[in-house]
Amino acid sequence: MEEAVGLVLGHDLTRIVPGQSKGPAFRRGHVIRPEDVPVLLSMGKEHIYILEVPPGHLHEEEAALRVARALAGSGVRLVGPDEGKMNLQAEHDGLLRVDVDRLRRINAIGEVQVATAFDRRPVRAGDTVAGTRVTPLVIEESQVLAAEAIGREGPVIRVLPYRPLKVGIVVTGSEVYKGRIADAFGPVVEAKVSALGGQVIYKTLSDDQPAMTAGKIREALEQGAELICVTGGMSVDPDDATPGAIRQSGARVVTYGAPVLPGSMFLLAYIGTVPVMGLPGAVMHEAVTIFDHVLPRLMAGEVLTKADFVEMGHGGLLSKRW
Repeated sequence: MEEAVGLVLGHDLTRIVPGQSKGPAFRRGHVIRPEDVPVLLSMGKEHIYILEVPPGHLHEEEAALRVARALAGSGVRLVGPDEGKMNLQAEHDGLLRVDVDRLRRINAIGEVQVATAFDRRPVRAGDTVAGTRVTPLVIEESQVLAAEAIGREGPVIRVLPYRPLKVGIVVTGSEVYKGRIADAFGPVVEAKVSALGGQVIYKTLSDDQPAMTAGKIREALEQGAELICVTGGMSVDPDDATPGAIRQSGARVVTYGAPVLPGSMFLLAYIGTVPVMGLPGAVMHEAVTIFDHVLPRLMAGEVLTKADFVEMGHGGLLSKRW
């Protein structure tokens, strides 16, 4: 080991202290000093490898940086390299979009590794949404060039910003409309809309009469609502008339019912380009429901189809956290 004094490390050396820390004790490019020798020996490093990169090859850090640049689209910043790995972080709150097909193709190249969070996951500024590295210390440049070529086809990882939509909320139910109980549904919806940057510009109560609810929906539209949420009255009970009211308002229904639990009695429709959601009672009392999946996508500007809801069945059994 003493013979290594004065030589330059070709890669980071990680030190693990169980229960305390894990991180690089020495960085790539560090010139080994006499006082480093006892530390290296305590880390189990009796031999030190000095790096010589042959032509047509790249060091792991340069490779990871180039792959990360190929992956990153709008709303994503690069962090690293650190111990040979690059992280990709969200620059702002928004909806994570991952081109899963391109991701698969990059991971099939050979020794390039890319791990991401799930596509269409809501993320916050600073969240790590992906990480990349290569397996060997030195990799053939051709593999990185292949990843870069896939990245040029289009961004693999993006974070779409939420739009500050103007939102209308129509709370249905005779028990609320007639003052028998306080509205507990509207505040839940308003809080989730506000958390994504939406502004509630219209909020009203409606009886269970379809004509009244349809009128309130149209009134929200006239007030400038760009997204309308209608709460309650979504089950098969004869008094639950919200689906019919949404149709009566002139909306085109995309889906009534979705393979997501809780919240399967969800409805999405459009009046022109304005989304109208019928929200089942689960939204009021469950921590995570279909509303938490659909709202971010609409706030990010996605236009949903029946096929989008069909695909939700895989992973549609929701837990209380993402």
